[in-house]
Order: sequence, then structure tokens, then C-alpha cells
Amino acid sequence: MAYRFVRARPRVDRMPELRERLDDGDIAEMEPFGRAMTRSLTDAKFDPKTGEAVWVEEDYCSPPLAMERAVLEEYFDSVTVVEENVDEAAGWARIDDLPSLWERVPSGA
Repeated sequence: MAYRFVRARPRVDRMPELRERLDDGDIAEMEPFGRAMTRSLTDAKFDPKTGEAVWVEEDYCSPPLAMERAVLEEYFDSVTVVEENVDEAAGWARIDDLPSLWERVPSGA
């Protein structure tokens, strides 16, 4: 499996819609990447120093996030793969101390 360490600037006005799509399973149904994307974005963190969302994404595309990018760019600007091959647990551990994206960016909930 390949994991990517991702940073992106949330489009705050679009976050309520994204949260709804994550919660209702709409994104999870997208094949082949929906379930992995749902897990990653549900667990995404917020970096207060940069104002960016950060997460680890399971991804098998070349270039990285080729299929996911269309969805991600609806809700985020400047989607950047910071590291193409990161150990999943180590990637999440790097951002474990950051607040949840959903605690810091309005989700409409």
C-alpha cells in the first residue's frame, strides 16, 4: 500500500457540504478510493501555523491523488502531496498533536 502525506487549504465555505458528504456515505461510495478518502478526511487535522488541513491518504495513483484530486479540489485549495511514500502510522503520529480539522473549521454541525 502507498500512503501520501497531504496538505491543503480548506475552502471554509465548502466544509459543511464536505462534512455532510462524509457523514452520509456519499464519498465512501466512490470507487475505488471513497472509503479510504472518507477515513482520511474524517480524521484530518488542522495546522494552526499554516491554516492548512493535513492528513495521510491511502493512494495507488500515478501521479499521486490522480483520481482523488477532482473531489479534493472541490473543497480545498493548494492540494499538495508533501511526501509520496510515508508510513501510515508514522504519518499520523507526526500530526497527532494537532487539533481535528472539524474542531477548527466550521462544518455546519
